[in-house]
Amino acid sequence: MSQIVDYLAEITGFRDREMLDVTLAAAFREMLQPLSVAIYRTVGEAHDLRWVTRARQRADDLVASADPIWAKLAELPRVAEYPERCRALAGEIVQSERASAHVCLFPLAADREIVGVLEVESTAPLDADAQNLIRGVLQVYRNFQSVLDYGERDTLTGLLNRKTFDENFYRSAQVMLPAAEVERRRKGPESRRWVGMIDIDFFKAVNDKFGHLIGDEVLLLLSRLMRSSFRIEDQLYRFGGEEFVVLLQCDSAADAALVFERFRANVAGHHFPQVGYVTISVGFTEIIAGDCPTSALGRADRAVYHAKASGRNQVRQYEKLVADGQLDGKEMARDVELY
Repeated sequence: MSQIVDYLAEITGFRDREMLDVTLAAAFREMLQPLSVAIYRTVGEAHDLRWVTRARQRADDLVASADPIWAKLAELPRVAEYPERCRALAGEIVQSERASAHVCLFPLAADREIVGVLEVESTAPLDADAQNLIRGVLQVYRNFQSVLDYGERDTLTGLLNRKTFDENFYRSAQVMLPAAEVERRRKGPESRRWVGMIDIDFFKAVNDKFGHLIGDEVLLLLSRLMRSSFRIEDQLYRFGGEEFVVLLQCDSAADAALVFERFRANVAGHHFPQVGYVTISVGFTEIIAGDCPTSALGRADRAVYHAKASGRNQVRQYEKLVADGQLDGKEMARDVELY
């Protein structure tokens, strides 16, 4: 029992979600001594969901392996290719045989939904005690995820909050890698990262005319449009008020512009109850080697400011504005309030 308590303490000792899955897989490997343990989650749009490996550790592995944070979607296996995992994703505990091994899959649940699958491969079927142990640990895992959500997510919209942005920025941007490695990865299209800032046009007027409860409803509906417009693996944040931020990966500036333009059009075409139609202004910039959150957000913010000053309801890229001579590429303080 004391050993199990030690494993639970180790699992809940990390606030990093990537490390949490890795630690969970390692703990099950130590407790059960199986052939392998793996954790899978789904990514992609609803019509093209793929499996991403969050952690996998075999009996002879010193550490767990995982897919890159932003693996290329087309290279990941389709969800439908693994029907047993699909059954577990629907809430079922699934047992089957695979070659000379036995496989048991468990649903990995969060507060509101099943978010992944735990797969345990062993030489013999898991007995009742082992299954009960796994279910108990997964319940602790679920409760701890809820605690993380409470500290990391905006209470109104459920999007990630400002406190989590800096750490995720450095991880996704890979700016802490050696310069040579950063340059090597930048040669491939999969390495280009973008940060976009989104502001609701005339949101103060919405609050003044309809009240803050209706204003909150607009924010909630906008967050739902964000989830349906962006990919599951894109990171969506609410920074407060009417300000939202997105971290994403795209092959080119043109592709990133299309992603943000699609969201802008989805918002512009959506009828908000009582309010009617709402528009947004979007500014985005590429994350470059050596970037910090403040500098990248500052560039995106200048692009948003330019979009608002140019008529609102549009998407603008910082680098293109500089190249076209519409921005000077230097820091500039705002002296006009356009919000």
